[in-house]
Amino acid sequence: MRSRAGAPWARTRALQAVRDVSFDLAPAETLGIVGESGSGKSTLARALIGTVPVSRGRALWQGRDLLAMAPVDRRPLRRDIQMVFQDPLGALDPRMTAGEIIAESLTTHETRLPRDEVKMRVMETMERVGLLPGQINRYPHEFSGGQCQRISIARALIVQPRLVICDEPVSALDVSVQAQIVNLLQDLKRDLDLSMIFISHDLSVVKHISDRIMVLYLGRVLEHAPARDLVRAPRHPYTRALIASAPVPDPPVERGRPAAALVGEPPSPLAPPSGCVFRTRCPIARRSCASATPDMRDYGDGHAAACPYGEPAGEESVRRLKP
Repeated sequence: MRSRAGAPWARTRALQAVRDVSFDLAPAETLGIVGESGSGKSTLARALIGTVPVSRGRALWQGRDLLAMAPVDRRPLRRDIQMVFQDPLGALDPRMTAGEIIAESLTTHETRLPRDEVKMRVMETMERVGLLPGQINRYPHEFSGGQCQRISIARALIVQPRLVICDEPVSALDVSVQAQIVNLLQDLKRDLDLSMIFISHDLSVVKHISDRIMVLYLGRVLEHAPARDLVRAPRHPYTRALIASAPVPDPPVERGRPAAALVGEPPSPLAPPSGCVFRTRCPIARRSCASATPDMRDYGDGHAAACPYGEPAGEESVRRLKP
């Protein structure tokens, strides 16, 4: 990505929004990606679907590199990978009815479907996501935020994708509605054998829906682990701070918790810190953290973290990940 500061004729500077991020995704698995605003979560998602340029790297889908394919060759694969966006109302065309919005995704890939079959599949998909078939002719402004997000989910599901990327799908919704949408996505994943990438800044939401969680900060992976292991035994100070920052719905427990160690604001991605990108906010930073970027260290059972000081006291078995 390129950033132009100041006057229009000013020199452009390269911005590495995402750097050295690598992961795999198994069938019917949900990978949660969590981090603060500006960590590169949404950029990563858009890079996977080809809407932002990528300077280097690969995105392999069933053995084929999506990033190396011409747009015309990538189009048949688009139905396999669908996306649900953050703003439920802003992602919908206000001039189209709910039925037209959902049908558009289907007719783009199946141009010869009879009109009656299109309508039938739209109504079936609406029912699957908790909408009434009688709402098919309503416009987006006639729906609540949660209902608009259900329309977005239906639009993604109607083409029977294998992977759904959810970019902050509940952040704009009330807490009670958030729970409904998360439960809906869990049910759809189970019933349809979907793979899913769930992106959010809220670790308390991500941990409930994810099989594995990847923590991003300034475009770099700081920790990657099975969801239960990451929440119970976080290795990276940033992950610990995210967990400590999440409120607990129990006043006595909340009052007795130590204060979160995460302070300050993330540095500018145009001028990231040398060495460990988290060192300027880290409560256990040492002088050596400024001299070299820490490697991901494997703690076993799929748990890795980019911190040489993240192991519990007394644990000696730490293996460096192979590139």
